[in-house]
Amino acid sequence: MVSNILLLAAGFFVLIKGAGWLVSGASALAKRYNVSDLAIGLTIVAFGTSAPELVVNAISSTQNLPYLVFGNVIGSNNFNIFVILGIAGLITPLVVQSSTVWKEIPISFLAIVTFYLLANNFFVSSNPYLSRIDGVILLIFFGLFLLYVYKQLKTSGVSTEDTAKGYSTSRIWLLIILGLGGLVLGGQLVVRSATSLATSLGVSQKIIGLTIVAFGTSLPELATSVVAALKKNSDIAVGNIIGSNIFNIFLIFGVSSLIRPMEFSSTFSVDILLLALGTLILFIAMFTGRKKKLDRWEAAILLLIFAGYTVYLVGKEV
Repeated sequence: MVSNILLLAAGFFVLIKGAGWLVSGASALAKRYNVSDLAIGLTIVAFGTSAPELVVNAISSTQNLPYLVFGNVIGSNNFNIFVILGIAGLITPLVVQSSTVWKEIPISFLAIVTFYLLANNFFVSSNPYLSRIDGVILLIFFGLFLLYVYKQLKTSGVSTEDTAKGYSTSRIWLLIILGLGGLVLGGQLVVRSATSLATSLGVSQKIIGLTIVAFGTSLPELATSVVAALKKNSDIAVGNIIGSNIFNIFLIFGVSSLIRPMEFSSTFSVDILLLALGTLILFIAMFTGRKKKLDRWEAAILLLIFAGYTVYLVGKEV
């Protein structure tokens, strides 16, 4: 069991380093071709922080491990909303632009509802199942989200600064290649050690996916949002999480189901409803105040809810 824990930790380390290298290399490449900072933040960085989830899910899909596929993304999204925003909100009250409240958070909620209806075959009288057709639908929604981001960028009027100085072409591509390699290697280590650890501990792959794997693959989001909160940059702290959650559902579940259609366990419904609740709490907190803000006491509530949820998960296994 100790070796599995060490391999899991090594896998997370390689995943995070790989994601960091990929984002650095891709950002420098984008700068070289005059892509704006805002475009990089909403696309490359959002993809980079979601890359560990994507790789873990792609590998889990090829190995027919549906509990890891669903547990990783649903658990990661819950961790993002309740823990990461909870911690960031305790560091500093999170004040965001009105577009985040009225557009991005509702899009995130739409993603949850869409996935829930598709996975439970709400419109078809058959067993819960995420098919390739469902995957195509999710990817179409992802494409529409990217179109929305593109239109936002056209009206933002953000200027581009050349921050790629000091990055030679060979260094940029080396970072990208190392990043991709790290993601693949780290993803393999995480999946193999997580499944072995579940067997050693006698707990389900669902619990491992919802807790340990979800936590590990959310570390890039945690680092990004905490640093942003310390720098009083609430838009990045919140936008990183909302964007990542949208990426996770539309892109990662879409890709996963295209690789291998998977039976969906209704036991995940509670976890999805919790995710919907957390998103609604975030919307209400920022909608009701004079400012579009998540206060410290509201952030503390998010953390307390997650603590209760974790006790519930562990209690079900005992």
